[in-house]
Amino acid sequence: MTLTTTPFGMWATAAEVLRGVDLGGRRMIVTGGSSGLGVETVRALAGAGAEVTIATRNPAAADALVKEVPGTRAVALDLADLASVRAFCEAWSGPLDTLVANAGVMMLPTRQVTAEGWEAQLATNYLGHFALAVGLRDALRRAERPRVVAVSSGAQLREHFDFDDPQFERRPYDPFPAYAQSKTALVLFAVGISRRWAEYGIVANSCAPGWIHTNLTRHLDMATMQALGAMDEDGALLTPDHYKTPAQGAATTALLAASPLLDGVSGKYFEDNQEAEVVDGGPDPMAGVARWSVDPAAADRLWDLSLPVVC
Repeated sequence: MTLTTTPFGMWATAAEVLRGVDLGGRRMIVTGGSSGLGVETVRALAGAGAEVTIATRNPAAADALVKEVPGTRAVALDLADLASVRAFCEAWSGPLDTLVANAGVMMLPTRQVTAEGWEAQLATNYLGHFALAVGLRDALRRAERPRVVAVSSGAQLREHFDFDDPQFERRPYDPFPAYAQSKTALVLFAVGISRRWAEYGIVANSCAPGWIHTNLTRHLDMATMQALGAMDEDGALLTPDHYKTPAQGAATTALLAASPLLDGVSGKYFEDNQEAEVVDGGPDPMAGVARWSVDPAAADRLWDLSLPVVC
């Protein structure tokens, strides 16, 4: 199978991958757009002319960004609260060109559950975005070339989706497997959209941003950060050579969200601005997408598990 390639390398920025692209008249949503990678995604999309809605739990946190970047606004959205997701969808009017599922939480130290009984990382990273896409499907259908982008992680290489116990009700809760499972679910989410909504012209892809210093790592302890080479003995952050800046980390997201180079491409997983090779998941691979993350049968099963919860 021939992989989709682009002329952009791993150090390209979000602005660079959209240079020369005119997004005037396009309407886009970026969840978690008030911090980290979301900020740089918003800047790049709005900088190319898109009207960007920053969907965030605390809209006030986006005040400075909204003032800085023309064509942006902030709207409240709590992905862990399905009532909040429904309210956001009901308030949306008109077409939606791109939904960027960027917001997320990582490595919650203790098991937390939502009102629906879903483990909090899975609920926030995956289920809330699934509900958002389902609620906005008709808005996406009204756009000319609608896209959905699921921001996953290389962590999807480490854990398959455990359909027998997805909420850690019987197995001991562990922060990393819970996080990794939620990122596998996001890849399956994009595969599911590509299978179920192709008839509406909606395409969906997922991506890994790479290693970046953002507040997503706020729950990682000092020992873990040191093991990653990202913190010294005094607790000061270090930046290893393989770490990207937030603007570089947002590049693949921006590419999938708006570049004409990806017109018609769907159900794929990208890293460093290129489609990734499918590999066997497990403890060893450092790149690529796990076979279990793009398994069509698993994507269908996850869709069928999720839809009754959000409808």
